[in-house]
Amino acid sequence: MKQQNIFSTFKNAIEGCGYFFKNERNGKIQLVAAIITVGAGIWLKISGMEWIILLLCIAAVFSLEMLNSAIERICDLVQPGFHPLVKIIKDVAAAAVLVAAIASVAVGAIIFVPKLITLLNGHGHI
Repeated sequence: MKQQNIFSTFKNAIEGCGYFFKNERNGKIQLVAAIITVGAGIWLKISGMEWIILLLCIAAVFSLEMLNSAIERICDLVQPGFHPLVKIIKDVAAAAVLVAAIASVAVGAIIFVPKLITLLNGHGHI
């Protein structure tokens, strides 16, 4: 296999992201969730450390969902029909996304809920 230059590598990765967000239902859902999360972070003026944590959570969920999608495509290519081992592979890959998503929701709650409570209690600023 011919080695690609750095520009081709980035181009391929960007095309993969475009495919993912355009064609994968879960990618679209997670993109909307990420946009809402970033918007909430801006609105609630979260700290630099909170931004780092949120961005790592968003990246983890996106990355795992992209890997899950790739694993599903490979499984479908290799074994188009049902196979119990393919089901296990797909289920475990989906579980990895679920674990990251649950952890990310918990992190979001830890960061945002106290700020929202302060705001709702009429303290005016966060």
